[in-house]
Amino acid sequence: MTRPPARLGHAAALLLALAALTACAGVADRDPPAGPPSFYRNLAQPGAELDAAAAQAMISGYRQNNGLSPVVLDPALMRMAEEQARAMAARDKLDHNIPRDFASRLRASGFDAGVAVENIGAGYHTLAEAFSGWRDSPSHRRNMLKAGVTHMGIAAVYAPHSKYKVFWSLVLAAPDARGS
Repeated sequence: MTRPPARLGHAAALLLALAALTACAGVADRDPPAGPPSFYRNLAQPGAELDAAAAQAMISGYRQNNGLSPVVLDPALMRMAEEQARAMAARDKLDHNIPRDFASRLRASGFDAGVAVENIGAGYHTLAEAFSGWRDSPSHRRNMLKAGVTHMGIAAVYAPHSKYKVFWSLVLAAPDARGS
């Protein structure tokens, strides 16, 4: 058995060490995530904000896992969801008809929907909790898995004086295929 010259062995070891250091330097240069993932962020506190992109990814993933199309965030539906969550928080009441019924709010939103559904909730402090609550409720799950919806809006509003602390609204819709 012949042995490689000692210099070749040292060169190989040096190259391996350099490769390891380079890989470590790449990891060390990245900033670690600040706090828990956004879907575990506690929204029951002043200044907390819902990560709408995380919600969109979570709901789209759930839909895709069930053979349905993903959804995209829509500014009109985001405003509609925000107004609904704020109205419920202001009245400290979970209700689809605050300040008016869903169909009226949808028309007023400016989103010309062919199909639309809404989930509301209260008392969920994180996006993960709200999603799990909706997923585990047959009627809310049915809405999240509504065939044909392509757009969404979602909001969570902190209500410090409410026993619920956070009010939620999720609107899923698809534009009217007939168009305007």
